[in-house]
Amino acid sequence: MTSPLTPVTLGTDQARARLDELTVIDVRTPAEYASGHLPGALNIPLDQVRRALPEIRHAAERGDVLLVCASGARSKNACTMLAEQGVPAATLVGGTGAWAAEGHDLHRPAACATPAGWSMERQVRFTAGTLVLLGLVLGLLVHPAFQLLSAGVAGGLVFSALTDTCGMAVVLAKLPHNRPRAADLDAALAALRGR
Repeated sequence: MTSPLTPVTLGTDQARARLDELTVIDVRTPAEYASGHLPGALNIPLDQVRRALPEIRHAAERGDVLLVCASGARSKNACTMLAEQGVPAATLVGGTGAWAAEGHDLHRPAACATPAGWSMERQVRFTAGTLVLLGLVLGLLVHPAFQLLSAGVAGGLVFSALTDTCGMAVVLAKLPHNRPRAADLDAALAALRGR
């Protein structure tokens, strides 16, 4: 049995210097990916990484793999998952947010010239804020017990920050506009096999 690998991180400048030699996999939702991604990145959402494991393993045997998400948290989780399977990969520190903040280009497909959707972080902030306001309004107008909804969301946000996970993002990722279409994932897997 092989021992788990230690995940590696790359800074934005390191990744940019090696971009042509890296296989870049963006683990965000299709909507987030369409809103802007690293040039040449393939979209394999985090919940599909296990399904894509054989193709990712094959790509890692031919060269270095870089996993990317919005902030680095999901790609770090994917990197750990791959390391446990003996597949070496690196994660981009700060994700596409750091990449864009450094002034590096994000690729936006022409088909997505109009806003393709909100980033997962924005969807979580909107949903959490809406639930808090709803709990407060219903607590004032209907029954004070509805304020527990606001307290629950606040507790969830604290837990999310402490554990660097986000249950709300997991739930929102299952919505139809955030789920990958089979053809998109199949195309990404085919492109990964060809590298």
